[in-house]
Amino acid sequence: MPELSPRRRLLVLAICCMSLLIVSLDNTVLNVALPSMQRDLHATTSGLQWTIDAYTLVLASLLMLAGSTADRIGRKRVFITGLVVFSVGSLLCSLAPNLSLLVVFRMVQAIGGSMLNPVAMSIITNTFTDARERARAIGVWGAVVGISMAAGPLVGGLLVQSVSWRSIFWINLPVGLVALLLTLRFVPESRAPKARRPDPVGQLLVIALFGSLTYAIIEAPDSGAATVTPFAAIALVALLALLRYEPRRAEPLIDLRFFRSAPFSGATVIAISAFAALGGFLFLSTLYLQNVRGLNALHAGLWMLPMAAPTFLCAPLSGRLVGSRGPRVPLLVAGTAMTASGVLFAAFEAETSNTTLFLGYVLFGIGFGFVNAPITNTAVSGMPRAQAGVAAAVASTSRQLGQTLGVAVVGAVLASGIHSTAYRDTFVSAARPGWWILTACGLVVLALGLLTSGRWAHRTAERTAESLQSPEVRQAVGASERG
Repeated sequence: MPELSPRRRLLVLAICCMSLLIVSLDNTVLNVALPSMQRDLHATTSGLQWTIDAYTLVLASLLMLAGSTADRIGRKRVFITGLVVFSVGSLLCSLAPNLSLLVVFRMVQAIGGSMLNPVAMSIITNTFTDARERARAIGVWGAVVGISMAAGPLVGGLLVQSVSWRSIFWINLPVGLVALLLTLRFVPESRAPKARRPDPVGQLLVIALFGSLTYAIIEAPDSGAATVTPFAAIALVALLALLRYEPRRAEPLIDLRFFRSAPFSGATVIAISAFAALGGFLFLSTLYLQNVRGLNALHAGLWMLPMAAPTFLCAPLSGRLVGSRGPRVPLLVAGTAMTASGVLFAAFEAETSNTTLFLGYVLFGIGFGFVNAPITNTAVSGMPRAQAGVAAAVASTSRQLGQTLGVAVVGAVLASGIHSTAYRDTFVSAARPGWWILTACGLVVLALGLLTSGRWAHRTAERTAESLQSPEVRQAVGASERG
């Protein structure tokens, strides 16, 4: 990629953030619309889970493929394709006549979405080569997630209340069109110096692992062990096959050597835990506010602001802290705040009081606002720039996998404990195990943030980065050091 002027770099960052905005906004807007969809499409709890998880599942399955493909054939080309497919999928979702087709069209959306976020992050990584500038850019990137969380519930609530749930998909169309036109004009093409070969076997194993595991979790409360056990077995076999097959390939879909870096491995697990907490939190909160408290979509969206506003405010602060002091402080703040929020709901039934509900939302918003920048920065920092797309895709995959599992697990726990004939009376008690799960996710963020940000962890990252360099690069570095 050619060296760009500071103004052009900021413009590229803005274009990439537009793609993140429509993908993130789509999730937060959709959560507010769930009860309206449930009534209109006569959906069960598991049906609502699938409207979310069909998207995040396909996204998680294809992100690494999209990242490596973009590194090979051109990041701008893949990014443009993603914008077109995502916009078309959004239009189809708005026209879906039933739940089954809505789920299918959400998958179309996800195919486009898989070409956006990891590719955009790879473009940012290759545009902002200075470590401090990159950390600040990633902080802005994280702030866009906060914007989507702040605007999503309000915009979604307003659209659902004044038009219908179908209108929530329309907002992707103008943003997608503007991003497409700006990309064609201002984003330079870039690719990795050495093309990576496709790995169709690895890709199929990833799809089998994620798909069968999610199906087993979501359908367990309704279908029973006899139905879901074969899918759990498929997930286990796929995982073992991946661990055996991928290290034997010269250019695997998932380069398991990445995980020799403690910060990278920690960032991966932290991303899964944090976004599992986010997925479960939004799912429980939306159903509680509208189905138990009886709020309309707009008022429910307003109630989500105490969570969304701190996320928006804390994300850029987290980016600056990562750039100046490293990821430890933001991760410790994030883990502490998310754990405290989970305990408030799990142990003290925060839903039952406006004061504790407000406090629980604020704490979760602070935690989630601080967690995103260190995840992204740790995942791509220290890795060879030639593999930036794959490293960013692993981080993005971890986020989507976490959100998929959060909705699947928490939704399954809720469905197994709630009684349809006494929905409002049993919701809080049925949701309590789910809140304890979210508390555990916060503790994982806290513990790994402490463990994987010290000197030992940094040494493992340096050794991993060196092992990932091509022989030619290692030879050139050695010659320069001797000279």
